[in-house]
Amino acid sequence: MSDAREPSANPPRGENPASGRRSEQRNTASDAREQSAGTKWWRDAVVYETYVRSFADGNGDGVGDLPGIRSRLPYLRDLGVDALWLTPFYTSPMVDHGYDVADYRDVDPLFGTLEDFDALLTEAHRLGLRVIIDVVPNHTSSRHPWFQDALAAAAGSSARERYVFRAAAPDDPAPPNNWTSAFGGPAWSRLEGPDGRPGDWYLHLFAPEQPDLNWRNTEVRREFEEILRFWLDRGADGFRVDVAMGLFKAQGLPDTTHPVHHPSQEGFRESPIWGQPEVHDIYRRWRQILDSFRGQRMAVAEAWTAGPEDLARYVRSDELHQAFNFSWLKAPWSAAAFREVIDDSLAATSLVGATTTWVLSSHDAPRHVTRYGGGSLGLRRARAALLTTLALPGSAYLYQGEELGLPEVTDLPEEALQDPIWRRSGYTQRGRDGCRVPIPWSGARPPYGFSLDGTRPWLPMPEDWGELSVAAQDRDPDSTLSFYRRALRIRREHPALGDGTLRWLEAPKDTLVFARDPGLVCVLNCGENPVRLPDHRRVLLASSPLDGDRLSGNGAVWLAM
Repeated sequence: MSDAREPSANPPRGENPASGRRSEQRNTASDAREQSAGTKWWRDAVVYETYVRSFADGNGDGVGDLPGIRSRLPYLRDLGVDALWLTPFYTSPMVDHGYDVADYRDVDPLFGTLEDFDALLTEAHRLGLRVIIDVVPNHTSSRHPWFQDALAAAAGSSARERYVFRAAAPDDPAPPNNWTSAFGGPAWSRLEGPDGRPGDWYLHLFAPEQPDLNWRNTEVRREFEEILRFWLDRGADGFRVDVAMGLFKAQGLPDTTHPVHHPSQEGFRESPIWGQPEVHDIYRRWRQILDSFRGQRMAVAEAWTAGPEDLARYVRSDELHQAFNFSWLKAPWSAAAFREVIDDSLAATSLVGATTTWVLSSHDAPRHVTRYGGGSLGLRRARAALLTTLALPGSAYLYQGEELGLPEVTDLPEEALQDPIWRRSGYTQRGRDGCRVPIPWSGARPPYGFSLDGTRPWLPMPEDWGELSVAAQDRDPDSTLSFYRRALRIRREHPALGDGTLRWLEAPKDTLVFARDPGLVCVLNCGENPVRLPDHRRVLLASSPLDGDRLSGNGAVWLAM
């Protein structure tokens, strides 16, 4: 198949393909920046992650789906984001909620159909929103036809060469090495041989139902190139690459000196599991494919690395366009910690001419309202963190529900927990379900309009979320939702915000002060005591009320200078 492609249906932000006109609401300074020579939309985009199962239920079965998301696209347009990222919606047994893919070219009936995807994409583009989808290249589902072929094939067969299999003597109980799964337990499972005795081992860095692919196999590489083309041909604007640093494992599969319960742990520089250099050849080829399509297609890596310098290798000019900056998500509530992450991140990406991403929450991490202390303190800090995030150079990724100030749900009953981490850890780690609870849309009681006919959602929703619903916050000028809308509107309109550079200014203790030229200063006070603001013309937006010219503790403000 040739890489030459017809023009995509993707319009620039705000363009209505039916009329050829740009809507007044979307025709802003940010749009003007995108039209300037050399500017790429992702360099300063605000991307909204929709966890498909938990965003909106369109058919009343208690599980979110593509028609549900489509029905809520005007909400995302009005919120002021530039793009949405869809978590996996492919055919799957749902052992890991879609990250165990059985068919990369179809939609699971739980979420809809290919026609539903096409309709969502068309409507998103009509509203000026771009769409990024997940691609899961490290592993497949054990129900994928390839793995089913491998199970039926003999040891050493070409079918098994697509995965990481290792033989062992039937009377040898030891796995090939000491690697452990990111979900807990061993990273190896053993098949039964044709004679009923123990047979080959296969590798799964996550659940046993997620066997790792062998990326040294040319058939695997060709297959994923065609998967990318399939979705690009349908009009997808880009990909989020799951476990981007994990495709290759060190030759010989040596033991590791570090526990490998999760790729966010220490030990990357010496790891035989993560970040092998061969992975960059794959992304160079993927970049060629993305660049062969019209419409500015992109890819963002989920890549846990040893540090900012290692992360920058994934976003060199001939590789992927972005990589998630998990250092920002992991940083504690501290001006010094934030300053270090900002300096290191900007320095690393500037070396390769890339832009930096900033993310506070995701479907894999506890919500930052709770991480920052919970309750009114956590919400106060979360609003301040949002202003700081949106003021930094680069692109921001929001996680669904953070615009409502949703906390982590820490008291889900054990019988409701579904994350495979819960089972794989021997029922000692509750997993990630607490950040995946469906978001509330309206009403005083669950399911808060998530399922329009009142069906119980796939995860229980707290009884006290009525005041956090979209409907409850929609017309409240002091709500977190209104605050997000104002912040995103100013970010879109102000010429200083988005891509570019920053200048550090003199700051009191426990405070960050930086300028974005032309004419904007951001002040973040991580301390408890008020601080005096620098001279300014007017306040553009504050995360909490100001006391004259003083910013209270755990607050942030944008100033027009």
